[in-house]
Amino acid sequence: MNIVIVDDNITNLMIIEKILQKAGYDQLVLLSSARELYDYLKLDASSPVEIPVDLILMDLMMPEIDGLEACRTILANERYEDLPIIIVTAMGDSYKMAEAMDAGALDYVMKPINKVELLARIRSVLRLKYEKDLRKERDRRIQHELDLAKQVQLSMLSDPIVQGDVTISAVYKPSFELAGDLYAWYQISPGRYGVILLDMMGHGISSSLVCMYIYSTLKDAITGLGDPEAVMMELNRRMNQLHMPDRLENYYFTAIYFVLDTAEQTIEYVNAGHPAGIAIVDDEVKLMANGCCPLGFFEDIAVTKGVIPYKKGARILLFTDGLSEGLEEEYEDAISKLVSSLQEQGMDDPKELFERLQLSSEMLQDAKDDMCLVIVSTNRV
Repeated sequence: MNIVIVDDNITNLMIIEKILQKAGYDQLVLLSSARELYDYLKLDASSPVEIPVDLILMDLMMPEIDGLEACRTILANERYEDLPIIIVTAMGDSYKMAEAMDAGALDYVMKPINKVELLARIRSVLRLKYEKDLRKERDRRIQHELDLAKQVQLSMLSDPIVQGDVTISAVYKPSFELAGDLYAWYQISPGRYGVILLDMMGHGISSSLVCMYIYSTLKDAITGLGDPEAVMMELNRRMNQLHMPDRLENYYFTAIYFVLDTAEQTIEYVNAGHPAGIAIVDDEVKLMANGCCPLGFFEDIAVTKGVIPYKKGARILLFTDGLSEGLEEEYEDAISKLVSSLQEQGMDDPKELFERLQLSSEMLQDAKDDMCLVIVSTNRV
């Protein structure tokens, strides 16, 4: 237990030292000024190393730098922002005591020192520090686990496909450590590709876990079933398996899934409550809106499949509602802006399209929802 005692009066230093030593506190550092304290803590050094200190007992009235200024300076340093400080003073001015507490001191002790009172206040402050240290360690551990979960989640996202008949790629801007958006694509058979983009309810750990649960079923559902109606029915069944009778809310997600057949030149899709996908086929804009309700609400759902044929070529854009909200425009205006950008010649890279939308850094930083773009282009144009 490292305790630093700061007082310009050597007698006071010795009195406090003896009281603490008799109480079993033997790791004590005696300093005679705030300047010495700054040097001890290495406040002026560029090194980010934190000196191990559990508590500071500091006199209020000291020459050059008083206890109030020292308290503010130390606690303003990120390394010591949670360091407990007890002010020791001979002044009975209640305003000064209030200033000390406003400066960040956790407690104060009046001179002449009352041994019982001093030790009681020290024990109280150290208990608080112990609880804060436990919380910080728990937060560090949780952050480590969140970072790991984030890496796992990112590893699930499909890699771009660039083949003779199709190009598929995406850009993803999560708003939280763990996100609720997920995209994936698989080659079902030669010339047939299944592509899905989904947006899970909420954010954080629970949504991420449900996303991972759904991801575990995607490959088998898409490559095994293929057909959009069958895939959506299967995903809805899996979501309903998560329902618990005593839970106040049900998890659900919106999604848009389509099968691109480059041989038959068709796009078969189902939209489950998701923002409409945009398909530009033969220079004509088609909105992919047909489908069903979001998945997970009901055990039995009616699913309507949409079919879009094309002759010359197709370019398909899927996006989550976080993007339209990030554009700070009405939904119809956001669609128009996306269509206009997608129609530009050679606009097949979602990263370029994202940049073309000119979302400001403030919008991205303050975004309340994940933003995701998926672009699929046939290479027969």
